[in-house]
Amino acid sequence: MSNRKTTLSVLVENHAGVLSKVVGLFSRRGFNIDSLAVGTTEDPTVSRITIVVSSDAYTVEQIEKQLNKLIPVIKVKRLTEGGYISRKLTLVKVNFAPSTRSEIMKIAELMGARIVDVSKTTITLEFTDTDERTETLVALLKPYGIKELVTTGAIAIEKGSTLNGNKK
Repeated sequence: MSNRKTTLSVLVENHAGVLSKVVGLFSRRGFNIDSLAVGTTEDPTVSRITIVVSSDAYTVEQIEKQLNKLIPVIKVKRLTEGGYISRKLTLVKVNFAPSTRSEIMKIAELMGARIVDVSKTTITLEFTDTDERTETLVALLKPYGIKELVTTGAIAIEKGSTLNGNKK
């Protein structure tokens, strides 16, 4: 069985300690989390936790079963390849010299990154896109000297009229 990235959308009650219970489940079972993002939904009493894991199908199934046993968990949905949109936010601070400033700005423009800060020696870009496009941007900027890089966990939503796994 090969490991592959799987994205889970977990709807939970929006109150203190819920994230700790979910993460604790992963920790106790020895499951690794590649990416984790949490935020409120259109209903302020419900939060969505987006979890990306690299595991085989059996392990993902076990994770789903264990999550469904937790009291504050409302619904667990495994998002299917091609059936959802996923993005992450990246902030990247790049060194620049006067001679390379325009090159970095051109890369930002071509990739759709926003310049959010400029100093005498660095430029900071904001970029929201897929993992693949983020990796491309980072690879293009690496030769200039990445001083600092931070990314959020992935967030995801199903395509089309599906709402929390139900057709609307």
